[in-house]
Amino acid sequence: MKTFIYTATDVQGNTVKNAKMTAEDVNDFLEKIHEKGLFCSSYKEASSKSSSTLHKFSIKELSADCRQLSAMLTSGLTLVKALDILYKEQQKKGPKQIYREIYEEVQKGSAFSDALKMQQGAFPSFMISMIQAGEASGSLDVISKRLEDNYAKEAKLNNKIRGALMYPIILAVLCVIIVIALFTFILPTFKDLLTEEDMKGLTGALFAFADSLTGYWYIYVGVVVTLVFVIKYALKVPSVRYQFDKFICKGPGFGKLVVKVYTGKFARTLSSLYSSGIPMVEALERSSAILNNSFVEKAFETVIDEVKQGEQLSVSIQRTGIFESMFCSIIYVGEESGALDTILEKSADFYEDESESAIQRLVGMIEPLMIIIMGGAIGLVIAGVLPAIYNSMGNIAG
Repeated sequence: MKTFIYTATDVQGNTVKNAKMTAEDVNDFLEKIHEKGLFCSSYKEASSKSSSTLHKFSIKELSADCRQLSAMLTSGLTLVKALDILYKEQQKKGPKQIYREIYEEVQKGSAFSDALKMQQGAFPSFMISMIQAGEASGSLDVISKRLEDNYAKEAKLNNKIRGALMYPIILAVLCVIIVIALFTFILPTFKDLLTEEDMKGLTGALFAFADSLTGYWYIYVGVVVTLVFVIKYALKVPSVRYQFDKFICKGPGFGKLVVKVYTGKFARTLSSLYSSGIPMVEALERSSAILNNSFVEKAFETVIDEVKQGEQLSVSIQRTGIFESMFCSIIYVGEESGALDTILEKSADFYEDESESAIQRLVGMIEPLMIIIMGGAIGLVIAGVLPAIYNSMGNIAG
């Protein structure tokens, strides 16, 4: 979708300046202008670097805004009035500017979903699809409530993930600090106690490493920074990203735990979209994309093609080998009973609870690894230094 900025006049002679409209291309834009009964005097395609790209709404912000919007619409306020209040209540400059533009567009007669699209990346496609469905069905208040519930649960899960990862991150930082301290401050103090004969094998290698850390620390920093950039840009290569995402889903031990987290998010999103009246094909596209995993998205291209040809969703998902059999069976029951949206919602609740346990188990796998690395570094120093010191002391006594 492209955004066009235009100046036009209506049949009463009123002029609209610097208005915005989204369209597929110029022809689609001119057709929409004609449908509105406007006479366009000038237009241009908006730059992708608009003010709205300065802010991308977080899950927490979306949850709060959807909660306010739902409350206002349910209480009987018009959408325009609700957006006006939402705009005035924003504290940060970025969101305030975005909601001001949305309010102005809706006031001019644009659809709420189109106004959201104009903000180029500020809002997730999932939210835009839901709002679009709410407008089509005339149940924007209900959809706003579903969005609130969805983002509130997602924010809760994200908080639990961050909370669970806090201890392993602190442990990892401490591990690095302790290893550096061992080799730069503690190990060099033993150097004067050892002779040239002692500085061989493991002992010599440890002291050489300690000397390189203090003398050429900038090389190590450069290597780490380079490695971070290489990994970052390598993951932007589609084939590399695909293999990495596949490893995330299929890796030994942690793969099944990650998939449980994915299952909860997928089920919740698909339930919300499908129950809002969005066609199954589009709902599948949005639900698989929200996981941000190229391996899953690629697998769902086949699922979507098979569903278009009339294949049962449960059978097609089972073939991907991504989700566990129980989840596929739940979908089958929903298809057979005609209550797929309700079944998906219940399964989302179940898998979100399972996700919490999965996160704890993932963290449980990281913690001992950090302790092993730290203990290994300390053990290596002891194994390399103590025998040499005992040997040196024995030579002095002899």
